[in-house]
Amino acid sequence: MKILGIGNAIVDVICKVNENFLTKNNLTKSTMKLVDEKEFIHLLSNLNIEKTIAGGSVANSIVGLSQLENQVSFIGKVSDDKLGNEYEKSLTNEKVKYCYNKKIEQTPTGTCLILITPDSERTMCTFLGIAGKISPLDINENLIKQCELVFLEGYLWDEGDPKAAFDKALILADKSAMSLSDKFCVERHKKSFFDLVKNKLDIIFANEQEIMELIDVKTFDEVVEFGKKLNKTLVITRSYKGSVAICGSEITECESQKNLKIIDLTGAGDLFAAGFLHGYLNKMSTKENLQKGTEMASKIIQKIGARLN
Repeated sequence: MKILGIGNAIVDVICKVNENFLTKNNLTKSTMKLVDEKEFIHLLSNLNIEKTIAGGSVANSIVGLSQLENQVSFIGKVSDDKLGNEYEKSLTNEKVKYCYNKKIEQTPTGTCLILITPDSERTMCTFLGIAGKISPLDINENLIKQCELVFLEGYLWDEGDPKAAFDKALILADKSAMSLSDKFCVERHKKSFFDLVKNKLDIIFANEQEIMELIDVKTFDEVVEFGKKLNKTLVITRSYKGSVAICGSEITECESQKNLKIIDLTGAGDLFAAGFLHGYLNKMSTKENLQKGTEMASKIIQKIGARLN
């Protein structure tokens, strides 16, 4: 097995909204807000659903890697309920080896309401459900040892069992990668994320806002200097400015694709990571990794949702 993803197993519910909906419900555009089941149901009650699909950031990346014909597996916690069964089926249909033995839980399978505004930006309201209760018992030691790389998501990080699950995976992994996930996520866990980036991870994915928040700087030049001293692989997406990979003193840039018909930015970062990691796992150059990431991200933002097919 080339790669194991460990992340939130979340069913995505995609809806189109206007700007007023965000304002009325006190939501900050382009961020992820954690909500309880009651608030989730309230928000959804006034909306028309465009699409429902198995999601979660790392799961989206893992499906992208499978579609590029890599051997992939995924650990994410669901309940043995209707949505949990649909979630597992959605992944196995994409040739992802699903490595969690689900059972009936008191807490239901997690759900994410993805709100798409007319400018194609996506704002997320997530009821984590059982997904946020992953523990070291859910991490298969032998499976990790069989994989070349373990890919984690910042969204999954929390004190207690999730942190212990993270730590177990990182100790066992030969190579590890993580996405910082979201600027608010970085704000909540800044000290822990900084420690992960500095001391435990081999590859880090972030957008420009997330990495600047993490290291408390005002300019991108300062980010580059940080990346050089980090001496790991720091991959940064910069929207229309393209992307940059910093590996020690080596800095590689890639332009964004132009003249795209952008519909939905939901899976852009997830599919970029899939493309980059595809190149990395298949021994391509850093430039080719960035180009593959850009190609995948460019395709997905011209569709609704985070699946290419």
